[in-house]
Amino acid sequence: MIKNNDYHEQQNIKNSLLLKEIMYSLPSFTFEFFRGIEQTTTSKTRIAYAYDLRLFFEFMLEYHKDFKEKKMSDIILVDLEKINPDDVEMYLEYLSFYKKTDTKGNIIEHKNTERGKSRKLASLRTFYTYFYKKQKIKNNPALLIDLPKIHDKNITRLEIDEVARLLDEVESGDKLTKSQKKYHNHTKERDLALLTLLLGTGIRVSECVGLNISDIDFNVNGIRIIRKGGNEVIIYFGDEVEDALTIYLEKRKSIIPVSGHEDALFLSMQDKRLSVRSVQNLVKKYSKLVTSLKNISPHKLRSTYGTNLYRETGDIYLVADVLGHKDVNTTKKHYAQIEDQRRRKAAKIIRLRND
Repeated sequence: MIKNNDYHEQQNIKNSLLLKEIMYSLPSFTFEFFRGIEQTTTSKTRIAYAYDLRLFFEFMLEYHKDFKEKKMSDIILVDLEKINPDDVEMYLEYLSFYKKTDTKGNIIEHKNTERGKSRKLASLRTFYTYFYKKQKIKNNPALLIDLPKIHDKNITRLEIDEVARLLDEVESGDKLTKSQKKYHNHTKERDLALLTLLLGTGIRVSECVGLNISDIDFNVNGIRIIRKGGNEVIIYFGDEVEDALTIYLEKRKSIIPVSGHEDALFLSMQDKRLSVRSVQNLVKKYSKLVTSLKNISPHKLRSTYGTNLYRETGDIYLVADVLGHKDVNTTKKHYAQIEDQRRRKAAKIIRLRND
């Protein structure tokens, strides 16, 4: 039996079971595709592919003339040849707004922005390319469609004064409601340590909730985390994070965790490992006390850390490495606005003639 301490192993098992469930709702030939990409993708990526492919085939069953008499289980590999670029474009248009009935019979509306459409088209391209390279199909219509143009938005992040006010509010709890203050007395040290850690290291929320006490090494002020791709790395933290963690761990000693959660760093009010959703709600609760104009999430705290690190160092490669971005271009894209500010500043430094 796997203990709850083995958080990442548990998540992999959970994802594997979910993937199998979705796969059995897809045409049987798609199993080959998922086996083929298993060594080069994470379980979460394969789940995203599975959901995207199911939506694609559901669309074809409803709207494509050659699929209307079929069921999902009737679709075979050669049927992919019947789909042309026009069909893929119609599918992308469909994604803008559509309705689906859930398991309880409720009609749910769905919308996709350019980013959502782009991701689903990328899934389709990967799927078609797999069989095309194996010479099992002759056409790749998804490759003939341009990816939707994505209009980038300014990244939402907390300013320096907002970070200070956020941590002050977590510490004091003055602006919380009466009912919230009751819980705050029990969770103040935990909440402060958690938010300080997110703001002081830029780790992902999934990496944060997966932390065990044994992952902390105060000798080097580092934490051992498992990155999104499964790699194990050490992330270092500063004095403020060290202080917050030390105070919380002292409080943590008085808590008796539920069996299987003994080594989990951050515990819920039920004395179990804190979940991703719980951290998201926690960040939302406190951030509303500081700013009503920004929708702050754990990912926005990560962006805040990345921004501060880049402003201090000017080293985009260091920021990419610390944040765990595999491609530095991803980091450059996120912090292009700061890069532009730095270029403007550089232009004013160089003087051509002395006054």
